[in-house]
Amino acid sequence: MPVYRDEAVVLRTHKLGEADRIVTLLSRRHGKIRAVARGVRRTASKFGARLEPFMVADLQLYEGRTLDVITQAESLGSYGAEISRDYAAYTAASAMVETADRVTEAEGSLQQYLLLVGALRSLSRREHGAGLTLDSYLLRALALAGWAPTFQDCARCGAPGPHSAVVVQVGGVVCDDCAPPGTPRIDPATVGLLGALLSGDWASAEASGERDRNQASGIVAAYTQWHLERGLRSLPHVSRGASEQ
Repeated sequence: MPVYRDEAVVLRTHKLGEADRIVTLLSRRHGKIRAVARGVRRTASKFGARLEPFMVADLQLYEGRTLDVITQAESLGSYGAEISRDYAAYTAASAMVETADRVTEAEGSLQQYLLLVGALRSLSRREHGAGLTLDSYLLRALALAGWAPTFQDCARCGAPGPHSAVVVQVGGVVCDDCAPPGTPRIDPATVGLLGALLSGDWASAEASGERDRNQASGIVAAYTQWHLERGLRSLPHVSRGASEQ
């Protein structure tokens, strides 16, 4: 059977039999992979800890009829242990890997892979607040999947901004002429924060206030749920406490 190697991040795992696991992976070159890791639940397993969610590994696999089989695993990024020590980081990472699972398919998805690995690395190093990191990841992952929001010009007619009305179903901010009656309005600072999260402008994002972060998070969550059609199960559990600032 064909053998191949690839780098991959673990999205989720399921028990199989008494000692095996089915591992869902987002890989650098082969897109999303579902593979069997045999014996990883045994105490003596050589690479069980390397195949936990949020971990990044260099893998050797061989192609099976329905599921590939993992034969080797070398750790590249041990982010799982550090992330799991902090509840806010853990819940944010859970939402990230669930999103990655939903927006990627079997074909190659290098940009999604790099985005997810970078976000998990940032969470493990506490580079930014977990809530900010998650919201930035969600906006950028959706943009890569073809659902890029606009937080400057009108999403419907293209009228130059700034605008204060947001319609997630349309794709971001809209001008007064395009805004349906009763459309919620947001502060310019919140619009600026959303743009900073989408572009990766961390200096501006870190300078934002709690009210703007909370408002932006609600918009990001609504935008994500709308485009993924089914709600993310992990998103309601995300911790967004004051310690995030």
